[in-house]
Amino acid sequence: MSLFAFEELTFRYPEAPRDALRDVSVAIEPGQFVLVCGQSGCGKTTLLRQFKSALAPHGHQSGQVLFDGVPLADVPEREQVARIGFVMQDPDAQIVTDKVWHELAFVLESLGCDERTMRLRVAEMASYFGIQHWFHKNVGELSGGQKQLLNLASVMAARPDVLVLDEPTSQLDPIAASDFLATVHRINRELGTTVVMSEHRLEEV
Repeated sequence: MSLFAFEELTFRYPEAPRDALRDVSVAIEPGQFVLVCGQSGCGKTTLLRQFKSALAPHGHQSGQVLFDGVPLADVPEREQVARIGFVMQDPDAQIVTDKVWHELAFVLESLGCDERTMRLRVAEMASYFGIQHWFHKNVGELSGGQKQLLNLASVMAARPDVLVLDEPTSQLDPIAASDFLATVHRINRELGTTVVMSEHRLEEV
């Protein structure tokens, strides 16, 4: 069974003259690395936000999105938070706390994990992503690349089945972008996490 399936999905923003998405049908299998590419304004962000109900834009939609064979609208929000990770373009847009360690723990707190599990997961993510050296820093002290890596680590703390990334390197310098993309590949390769990403640096991806 496909992890995600889009069946003739069409979407139009309110009062827009044309559809942003039209008859999109695609199946994404567990463990795949899927790249969404196209010109600016073609609907990549609109499509990626359909992967999570809380991020889906307001408008008229037909067709359906299935997650593990179930309509996404019927999948409880808590399950979506735990199983579907999302990293946005702007590194600052996703950070909600003031300390690195607290940001890593935030999604786990939201899911109601016990303290022992939180401590273990936070330590694992800090080690896996190599951020233990700035573990106690204020988020405001971090570079753009560090913030985006923190966003990625925070999302992965929940151990999601699928990781969706919307042009995550668009505001990073070339070195930080290359390091970030290498980390995403490592997550897919080593952890088996399904990755769906839009990105302009096609050669590196």
